[in-house]
Amino acid sequence: MRSRKRAVALASSTLLATAVLMGASPAAHAIPENCTTSQPAVNRVASYCATGTGEHQVAVTVLHVNPAVGWVANVGPWVPAGQVSEAGLPPGTIVSLRINKR
Repeated sequence: MRSRKRAVALASSTLLATAVLMGASPAAHAIPENCTTSQPAVNRVASYCATGTGEHQVAVTVLHVNPAVGWVANVGPWVPAGQVSEAGLPPGTIVSLRINKR
């Protein structure tokens, strides 16, 4: 009889602990949507995502004007949707301009 009460108490406390942990877990993020890229200045690129609760960053790959330099990749900071992520743009030809999302 006593071992049965212990088993019930253990099962109940396990369920309670699980419920508390599940209630404390962070909210899910929605990947940013309605995103655009732009070139606000000659030496800058930017991304903007209008909706979502996740983060985004602008990423650019350039073929530098100096052949000795070659390919240059640059990324902006991760920012929440509704804010602008900007990155420097070295002189050259843009090969890829994209938005990373998480």
